[in-house]
Amino acid sequence: MLSFILLALLAHASPIQCKHPHPKINIIILAGQSNMAGRGGVFNDTITETLTWDGIVPPECQPNPSILRLTANLTWVEAHEPLHADIDYNKTNGVGPGMPFASTVLNKDPNFGVIGLVPCAIGGTNISQWQKGEFLYEQLVKRSQFAMQSGVYRAMLWYQGESDTENQQDAELYKDNLKRFFNDLRFDLKTPKLPIIQVALASGPGAYIEEVREAQLKTDMPYVKCVDGKGLPLGPDGLHLTTPAQVTLGRMLAHAFLGY
Repeated sequence: MLSFILLALLAHASPIQCKHPHPKINIIILAGQSNMAGRGGVFNDTITETLTWDGIVPPECQPNPSILRLTANLTWVEAHEPLHADIDYNKTNGVGPGMPFASTVLNKDPNFGVIGLVPCAIGGTNISQWQKGEFLYEQLVKRSQFAMQSGVYRAMLWYQGESDTENQQDAELYKDNLKRFFNDLRFDLKTPKLPIIQVALASGPGAYIEEVREAQLKTDMPYVKCVDGKGLPLGPDGLHLTTPAQVTLGRMLAHAFLGY
């Protein structure tokens, strides 16, 4: 009889609520175009005539239980290269700056805690596609807001602008569009002092690279820093950073971030 009563009580008991498996996550948003998504190690396979990733993962990009990534279906998993494989899924992705950034932060500050990378970059995109109301902007906000349920915003890393070097008007309007994007994002994420670290272009397919670079280097906004990508090694296409260059860029971004 006693056993029956105990079983009855257990059957009506409330389920145990499991805590999140990780402490509060330090959220780092990754946004922009192909050099943020990562093309390090991507090469043209002359046999198959397709772009292929060589699969080489440097030590700075190896998985770490303290580095998570938010998948396309909004699930936290242990991060590994390529970070943007299910985000920039129409392109061939390789090594980007996200993993070496996170690894450098943890190496410099072992007590920093768990880092949650939120990949949002899409190759070949123009700054106009990142304006409020556009699909990419709304996806960025949606993913970032979901991530916020598990932690706190620490920064956005932004590398974009190559596509805006091809048209003079795009280049001339770049600074105003960039500042509007930053302001709108901070407002919608309810984080007016969100640190933003952007990369001044290392390359571009058009004739207006210097105009876009000047806009990036002279954004003149509070809590916005710029690291200069000029001179970083490029792959055979003359546009995308090599894997070693992405590792270097990740370190540069980390040092700028830790300076806040």
